[in-house]
Amino acid sequence: MSAPLIGLVCMGLMLVMIALRCPIALAMAATGVIGFGTIVAFDPAFAILEAGPFETLSNYSFSPIPMFLLMGVLASHANMSSELFNAARSLFGGWRGGMALAAVSACGTFSAISGSSVATAASMARVALPEMRRHGYADSLATGTLAAGGTLGIMIPPSIALLLYALITEQSVGDMFIAGLIPGILGLLLYCATIALLVYFYPQLARAGEPTTLKQKIVGMWGFVPFMFVFAIIIGGIYTGIFTPTEAAAIGAFATLLVALYRGMKWAGFMAAVEEALALSAMIFFMIVGAEIFGYFLSVSRISFFLTETVSQLGWPPYGVLFAVLLLFILLGCVMDSIAMLLLTVPVVLPLILEAGFDPVWFGIVAVITVELGLITPPVGMNVFVIKSVAPDVPMGQIFRGVFPFVLSDVLRLILLILFPVLALGLV
Repeated sequence: MSAPLIGLVCMGLMLVMIALRCPIALAMAATGVIGFGTIVAFDPAFAILEAGPFETLSNYSFSPIPMFLLMGVLASHANMSSELFNAARSLFGGWRGGMALAAVSACGTFSAISGSSVATAASMARVALPEMRRHGYADSLATGTLAAGGTLGIMIPPSIALLLYALITEQSVGDMFIAGLIPGILGLLLYCATIALLVYFYPQLARAGEPTTLKQKIVGMWGFVPFMFVFAIIIGGIYTGIFTPTEAAAIGAFATLLVALYRGMKWAGFMAAVEEALALSAMIFFMIVGAEIFGYFLSVSRISFFLTETVSQLGWPPYGVLFAVLLLFILLGCVMDSIAMLLLTVPVVLPLILEAGFDPVWFGIVAVITVELGLITPPVGMNVFVIKSVAPDVPMGQIFRGVFPFVLSDVLRLILLILFPVLALGLV
């Protein structure tokens, strides 16, 4: 049996393991060891299993991950999300659907210091969802807005997904963050437009809020200042070359801690934030270790080269290759965690994308937006489950119905990025 065929068989077995609820990190590691041992020998495979985790976890390039995660959980435990929502709420005053607009705007702003979509959705849902329901918003609009708004955390820098993509593909982390800025803002604007259209055609979904004066709006703007301050430090420092992404992560975490302490964070809150950041980091690093071991297997099986040669022989046009890859992402996103999907698929499909002539930075943005769809589409929809945990009385089907218009919004953004790559590459 040839190496590529062994590789395809092992990948099929890995997908079966994942379908049987085996942890994805463990499935990747086990497949890597078994596949490498079958193709080469099991002694070097076990040597990789022995040395691989240490080499991966001691890699300095991965050190920003816990820092970016700490930023988000510090902000959450310091109740900064509550102040942010109230600030956004004052801006939209008496608009019909103003609370929904405030919620999605607050999600986008919170994303500026949180690299995690799940953390963004959880933090904002605890604050905004009770208020929206208390003011008569339809459950579908309230839950759908927050589930979709949380996905902005995976695109607006700093983003864990963009960071991991950069490390996997050996691209500049700074370039990936800058490239994600305009698509992230575009996503926020399209979500706001979606809410505006929904409440215009279906006014029963939301009530008009209480109008706010110009003075109240100006005062409310101060709620955005801490987030914009931290965001400016991170992105400004990386863009100007003052410090590296790793240094930016550490400085950003320290700046967020200062803001949290100023807001009155106590020792118990700080320790809870550290514990949560450590738990999230451990989960991500476990998947990175599994992906690293899986990567050794991919290299000896030559699956990527086999797929590239096969596609070349079939004569597929470049956009045909791109659409096939994006369709794979969408299908896997229905059953798999977004970070795991990036770690699993990008090493396999990137040679196809490069062979088709696409820019790897641009493809990273397109891939992450496609991964976003997996966060709000059935049957997994991680953000949907987060919202469900905050509002257990709302049926899951109703949340998915509320999310559907935002899925269409993401599809539109994806089409715009494919048609106009300058949206991602214009600032790089």
